[in-house]
Amino acid sequence: MHTPVESNRVAILTPDPEDETYAGSWPGVLARLSAALATAGVTATPTPWTAHVDDCAQLMEFPLVLPLLVWGYHLDHARWLRACRAWQHAGVAIANPAEVLASNSDKHYLDVLAQRGIAIPPTTWTERVTREQIDAMFEATGAAQLIVKPTVSGGAWQTQRLRRGEALVGAPDGAAMIQPYLPTIETEGETSLLFFGGRLSHAVNKRPVPGDFRIQVQYGGLYTAVPDPPEGALALAGQTLAAIGTPLLYARIDVVPDADGRWLLMEAELIEPDFYLGQDPHAGAGFARAVHARLSTPP
Repeated sequence: MHTPVESNRVAILTPDPEDETYAGSWPGVLARLSAALATAGVTATPTPWTAHVDDCAQLMEFPLVLPLLVWGYHLDHARWLRACRAWQHAGVAIANPAEVLASNSDKHYLDVLAQRGIAIPPTTWTERVTREQIDAMFEATGAAQLIVKPTVSGGAWQTQRLRRGEALVGAPDGAAMIQPYLPTIETEGETSLLFFGGRLSHAVNKRPVPGDFRIQVQYGGLYTAVPDPPEGALALAGQTLAAIGTPLLYARIDVVPDADGRWLLMEAELIEPDFYLGQDPHAGAGFARAVHARLSTPP
């Protein structure tokens, strides 16, 4: 018999304890998530995702499991996919759904969305990057610089910017994507729109420090709250959620305008996105309400 679940408890999946890369940062994020949930009377219990790959019994004791801190899963992708299959098969009450967690872990999901009409940057998909592909992309797009990154990645891991004529050094080992670099990342920034329970919570603009192209905070990225997101960004985010077609507890939609002002989808982060609660004027209240509503809804 399963242990009776307590309706106000959730599990938050955390990084592999064997991987110390994030040891100094994830506890602080956990504290912010837990504080937000506490405002809705929800208690969060952290547990490593790698402890529940083959045995889901402990996760079944929670009415809801949130994979919000599974940082580093891209470094052990095969095990991540195995875990997602196990959670789905066992019927773990995980959100977002296990099948979404699996598909969103490979950036080929962007190609699927593009086929459904969502605007993304021109992209070459390859199982291994070659000089010929790089040259062809420069020729086809007229771009001055390209971005090359693995299709399974996180936090700009193995992502590089390549200029015309520059040697291809340190390319991803396997499957990768090649896109033109959008200078608007520096001038306009990337806009992230945070949705909880399908409703817009807040928006954040992110820009790299001068001379860099990476907007992640570990590279000095500059984050600013956006009280009134651009209409084009909102429209693309709504279209993206509709194209995904699966009810989501949370989603972060990252969009950038191109040189002509057309908004393009860069990422639909559905696994462990930073919610940027520090830039949320409501300090995660929308997130807490969505979780409370999910807990209050009979399975």
